[in-house]
Amino acid sequence: MQTKAQVEELLASAGTNPKKALGQNFLIDLNLITLLVEQADIHSNDIVIEVGPGTGSLTEETAKLAGRVICVELDKTLAKVATKQLAGFANVKMIVGDALEKKSELNRELVEAITQARQELNGRLLLVANLPYNAAASIMLNLIIGPVIADAMYVTVQKEVGHRMVAVPGSGDYGILGIFMSATGRAHAFRKLGPSVFWPRPGVDSAMVEFVYDPAKAGRISDMSLFREVVGLFMSHRRKMLKACVKFAQGHLEKIQNWEAIFAAAMIDGHLRPEQLEAEQYIAITNLVKEELTSL
Repeated sequence: MQTKAQVEELLASAGTNPKKALGQNFLIDLNLITLLVEQADIHSNDIVIEVGPGTGSLTEETAKLAGRVICVELDKTLAKVATKQLAGFANVKMIVGDALEKKSELNRELVEAITQARQELNGRLLLVANLPYNAAASIMLNLIIGPVIADAMYVTVQKEVGHRMVAVPGSGDYGILGIFMSATGRAHAFRKLGPSVFWPRPGVDSAMVEFVYDPAKAGRISDMSLFREVVGLFMSHRRKMLKACVKFAQGHLEKIQNWEAIFAAAMIDGHLRPEQLEAEQYIAITNLVKEELTSL
């Protein structure tokens, strides 16, 4: 682990400074780094993903425990710094680039590295990271949808993102991320963080949140890609009535003509608004839509 002074020295030696545009706020409270690692309960056969390792402070701790640590760092300068700091760990792989090739897709090199690691190790796939604020939600969502699925996530995120992860229907923070987490597992915020534990200090509070994937819950969804389409269709118009949202259907969903019958079969009132529906109700709609599409 690295103190604030050590992080500052590493950046100064590399001739760089924290980049606000990349959401670079380094976690400098060593007790909190320890807490995050302990919460993850990393074993020697586990694979850890870290997006935004920065100077490698957290990575140093996860690499002591995991079978493999796969880091993705967008900042080329920081990637060089971290690689040098982590030179003593043969189990660390550094990928230089964006963790998201597109908002809806994980970096192909990252997917390939995870796939290879899973052929060698039979433990869990864990996301353990102080996530960049501007990419946190998309990264976590993609690790729920696939093609590679994280067994659990232990992350530091902006407080707003943390609220979205654990939000309930009808709340202002309820959205696509919370629906997916509720539908496929359980999310729990276990620590609030003030700006002072980061350098430089962000303008908002943060939170440490865990998400544990539940294959049995996720298995209720007949088609995960279709589930994403259904949730996206309705939550894009979260304050309209369900029956009014369907006119915006595109792609596969455009083929559905009997939305009223689907709502009725799912025992959902078409006058409700998308922000009022629970994850289970979105699952019911998706599975009925899947049946309808299969019959066409």
